[in-house]
Amino acid sequence: MARVVVDPLTRIEGHMRVECEVQDNKVVDAWVAGTLYRGMETVLLDRSPEDAFYVSQRICGVCPISHSHASAQATEDALGIKIPEGGRLVRNLLEAAQFLHSHILWFYNLTALDYVSPVNALSANIADTYALAQAAGTKAADFGAVATRLKAFVDNGQLSIFSGHYWDHPGYALPPELDLIATTHYLEALEMQAVANEIVAIIAGKFSHPMTSVPGGTAFVPTVERLDDILFRFIRVKEFIDTALIPDTLAIAPFILDAAGYGAGTGNFLSWGVFEKSSLVPEERYLPRGFAQGLAAEGVTPEDVTEDVARAWYSSGTGLNPAQGETVGKFVEYDMGNFPGPEDKYSWGKAVRCKGKSTESGPLARMIVAYLAEKGGADLTGGATGVRTPAALIDSTLEALGVAGKPEVLVSLLGRVAARNLEAAYVADLALVWVNETIEAIKGGDAKFWQAAETDAGDGVGAWEAPRGSVAHWIGIKGGKIDHYQVVAPTTWNTCPRDDSGVRGPLEEALIGAPIADPERPLEILRIGHSFDP
Repeated sequence: MARVVVDPLTRIEGHMRVECEVQDNKVVDAWVAGTLYRGMETVLLDRSPEDAFYVSQRICGVCPISHSHASAQATEDALGIKIPEGGRLVRNLLEAAQFLHSHILWFYNLTALDYVSPVNALSANIADTYALAQAAGTKAADFGAVATRLKAFVDNGQLSIFSGHYWDHPGYALPPELDLIATTHYLEALEMQAVANEIVAIIAGKFSHPMTSVPGGTAFVPTVERLDDILFRFIRVKEFIDTALIPDTLAIAPFILDAAGYGAGTGNFLSWGVFEKSSLVPEERYLPRGFAQGLAAEGVTPEDVTEDVARAWYSSGTGLNPAQGETVGKFVEYDMGNFPGPEDKYSWGKAVRCKGKSTESGPLARMIVAYLAEKGGADLTGGATGVRTPAALIDSTLEALGVAGKPEVLVSLLGRVAARNLEAAYVADLALVWVNETIEAIKGGDAKFWQAAETDAGDGVGAWEAPRGSVAHWIGIKGGKIDHYQVVAPTTWNTCPRDDSGVRGPLEEALIGAPIADPERPLEILRIGHSFDP
C-alpha cells in the first residue's frame, strides 16, 4: 500500500492538503485538510451590521460578490428589509458577471491542464487543427501563431506557465490538434475573464471586492448608457462561452469518458438557490433552492445545517446549527508519521452536514437540483425566451455523449466538470435578459434600488450560492451591533473532514475507488480535487 500526499494542491484559491492510501492502483482511503485559518466570524463581533458586507467578502478573492450578497441578505433578514426590484436586477447582473468570470477561470486556467497538454500541441498539424475546430463548431484563431509561441517556450528550455506538470502521463489522451485548440482558448480565456471583471467594476466600483451591494439593495443606480456598456461585455463573454467553452467541453469529453465511472462523491446535493426572481422566494430562483439524494428532490432550509468539529481544529461545540455555533480555534499538530489516527484532528474545515448527511454543493449540485425542478414542471426562466434551460443543456449534452436519458451519469467526475460549463451557458443567456429588464425598468421611471432598515435588532440568515458552491451567513444583531456571526463557505461543504461519526466529506469520498495509474504522478487526484474548485 502506498501513501500519496499532495500538499499543497495547486491551482486553487487557498491552501489544501490531500492524502490518500493507494492499493492495487486504486484509492482506498483519503483525508482532505484545509490548512488555512480565517476566523472572520470573530473579526465581525461587536461591529456595525453594515460592516459585515465589507469584511466578510474578504473570505474569498474569487467569490467575494457571493459572500457580500449572502452577508447583505443575512442583515436584511435580521432587520426586516425587502430589497426593491431595481436592487434585485442589479444584484443578479453583478452575480452573473462573477459566475461567468469564475467558470471561465476554473475550466481553462485552473482545470484544463489536467486534461490538455500544451507540449503535445507542438505535434499538431495546423491544417488539421483548423478542420477540427470547424467540425467542433469552435471559434477560429491563429493556431499557427500559438504553436510558434509554445515552441519558443520549449526551445528556450522553459515551459513558463505550463511548467511543473506530468506531461508524459498516460492520462493525457487528446489528439495534438485538440490540445492546440484548447491551449489557444486557455490564452484567450485570460482576456475573457478581464471582460467579465469589467462588468463587476462598472457595477461594484472595483474588482474583486464590491462596494455597492449593501444591505437594502444596491448603491449602484444604472443609466441606460451604463447598461449598454454592460450588455456589450456580456455579449462578448457569451460568445466565448458558445464558441469555445461549450464546444471544447463536448470535444474533450469523449476522450475522458472513463471519468464518468469514478469521482461520484456522496451523492447528496445542496443548492441554496441563486439569481432572484421578483418573488424573492428561494425555491423560485432561476437556479432554485433544493436538496437531492441522488436524483430524488427534497426541500431544504438553513435549519437543516449542522457542523461537527471532532476532526477539526476547534474547541467550540459540535453538532450545532450555525445559528447557535461558534468559531473557537484550537490547533493540535498531528503526528505526520502516524497520521491519521481514528481520533486525529486534521483540518481547519468543520464537518458541515445537511440533514445529517455529507453533502456536495457547487455547479453539479445546482444543475441537478434545477434539472429535477424543471422536470417536475418548474419554469426556471420566468417566461424569458431564447434561454437554454438546465434540462435542455443537460439532455442535449447527454445525447451528444451517447448516454441520452441517463442523467445519473452526471454523478461523477465527468459530470462535475461538464455541469459547471453548462451552467455558464445558462447564466450567460439570463444575463442578457436581466440587462434588458433593467433598461425597461429605468425607462418606466419606477425603478427603486435601495430600502432602509427600520430596526436595529434581530437574527437572520442569508443563504445563497457562489460559483463554487453553497454559502450561508448567520447574523445576530443587538442594539445596532453584531453579537453573533457564523459562515459556512462553499468549500467547507466539499472539502470538509470526517464528522463525529467518522463519515468522510464529499471530496474525500469522491477520491475512494479512483484509479491511480502512477502513484508518483497522481494526476487523477488532481483532477478530482480541481473538479470541486476548492
